Amino acid sequence: MIVVTGAAGFIGSCLISKLNQQGFTFIIAVDDFSKTEKLENLDGKSIQERVERTHFFSWLDQKHEEVEFIFHIGARTDTTEFDVEIFDELNLNYSKEIWNRCVEYHIPVVYASSAATYGLGEFGYEDNESLIPQLKPLNPYGDSKNDFDLWALSQEKKPFFWAGLKFFNVYGPNEFHKGRMASVIFHAFHQIKKTSKMKLFRSHNPNFQDGEQMRDFVYVKDVVDVCLFLMHHRKNSGIYNLGSGEARTFKDLVLNTFRAMSIEPDIEFIDTPVDIRDKYQYYTQASMSKLRSIGFSQPFHSLEDGVQDYVANYLIPEKYY
Repeated sequence: MIVVTGAAGFIGSCLISKLNQQGFTFIIAVDDFSKTEKLENLDGKSIQERVERTHFFSWLDQKHEEVEFIFHIGARTDTTEFDVEIFDELNLNYSKEIWNRCVEYHIPVVYASSAATYGLGEFGYEDNESLIPQLKPLNPYGDSKNDFDLWALSQEKKPFFWAGLKFFNVYGPNEFHKGRMASVIFHAFHQIKKTSKMKLFRSHNPNFQDGEQMRDFVYVKDVVDVCLFLMHHRKNSGIYNLGSGEARTFKDLVLNTFRAMSIEPDIEFIDTPVDIRDKYQYYTQASMSKLRSIGFSQPFHSLEDGVQDYVANYLIPEKYY
């Protein structure tokens, strides 16, 4: 059986859909199922059992001999949350418990790290593990992810295969429940649908024109393909970037959203809020050579193709993946 934590969330539910497509139906879905707004992400999916997040470790102690792989995708991902104790509990300590059990029970694991660990990118975006102690995340969420990466690397005892994936700006279906933490494409679609125009932050950096701020946007279907690749690969343990490998502008993203909606572009620029200006990232781009070097050769969706698929096949018809 395959365990997916964060199973009812955005990436977790897409991963289960992909596993189902590949014939894997003996899946254990772990999450906080009291949050009913995200349960529709699991409708129609083949799942063997749902296990509450707080009950998972006692369940695993009993059932570990049947578990062949764990995808630990669940986390508190709110970058505007500043209660460090919440992140310590849900991101750091919970992940340590999973790691230790994977060591004890000889279970391979892939876990979600984040590009938020890179902060303002002072040291670039290379997934070089020797640089991780120098990284300076910009918020407690990024700190929690970096703290776990550092802890994992420092452990003498490790699962026989493990991988941490530094997700960049992931977008795609099954993020209806995410509210303000949903992708820019999700918000652009709904803003354009309502007003026929889109507001973007003005640049406050002389090196970037308005709308030319750049991010590495990666389609969730590519993210789950990498997850399945690693499940089958089971060697070359370590921490890997997971982006598209190509930085694109917010203007590109929005123009492609207008195009997918068949609406004439109308972009308005507004000031970036003063309280986030000093922590605003103007550029991120994942170096993907490390993942490529271990054999992942599949191409990633271009921004054009990813936005078109997301808007046309999921956002407009309000469908789930």
